[in-house]
Amino acid sequence: MTETVRRPRVHRPGLDSQGYIEREGSLGGIPHAFRPVVAAARDRLLDVLGPRLDSAYLYGSVPRGTARVGRSDLDLLVALRDEPDDAGRDAVQALGADLDRRFGQIDGVGTLLYSRARLLSDLETYDLGWFVACLCTPLLGEDLAEYLPRYRPDSRLARETNGDLALLLPRWRDRAAAARAPRERLRLVRYTSRHLVRTGFTLVMPRWNGWTSDLHEMAGAFAQYYPERAGQLRSAAVLGYRPSADPEILRTYVDDLGPWLAGEYTRVHGTKAPRPD
Repeated sequence: MTETVRRPRVHRPGLDSQGYIEREGSLGGIPHAFRPVVAAARDRLLDVLGPRLDSAYLYGSVPRGTARVGRSDLDLLVALRDEPDDAGRDAVQALGADLDRRFGQIDGVGTLLYSRARLLSDLETYDLGWFVACLCTPLLGEDLAEYLPRYRPDSRLARETNGDLALLLPRWRDRAAAARAPRERLRLVRYTSRHLVRTGFTLVMPRWNGWTSDLHEMAGAFAQYYPERAGQLRSAAVLGYRPSADPEILRTYVDDLGPWLAGEYTRVHGTKAPRPD
């Protein structure tokens, strides 16, 4: 009788046993130093948005448990029962500024504001929907992930998450030219560095067949397929955590690495479906 040879199951980072991306982050994983900030954010969101609030989420390093005191920002995503307006945007911006002033543990607050309808729309299923279902930790209200599918690290997901880099580069160029103060440049370098590393990672994500939110791991995965650009992405990963105000970094991003990455992304995965905004 021939014995069946069973190959050992290869565990892919960030995936469950069926190959779907696992949801990252948890309220229980929030570092102790950041728990007062999260509690204040939760209470203030209820006060500021009232009945307009459908649900709210944390994302980023705080719910992943990797936030660093005095260096990490607090990232929030808020779903409204109606479409966001200027009053709602101003309210959450003021809320973020207030939290930033009150809590030295954080370096800024970023809040994404969308309607429930948009987050659950067909157009956003493989972009904002995936973001909610896989990268966001429920904080308030109903969890919209219950209405969304499970996700694999495939080309469709790559295209719809980061297939619009070419549209962003002109805006980055304008923001870089306008950023005079070192603090402005620091924040812009941090943001653009992270965005480029994540785009480089999702470019190779279907081949790598896994998921991670760690910038160094992302750059390492990218390096396996594009060794000639590996040094640039590894440097961007470092700057994503510890940014520099050197304006030459932004120039390199918008004139060299960014355009190359946008072109290669389009070649491999195509272009992201147009959005109304």
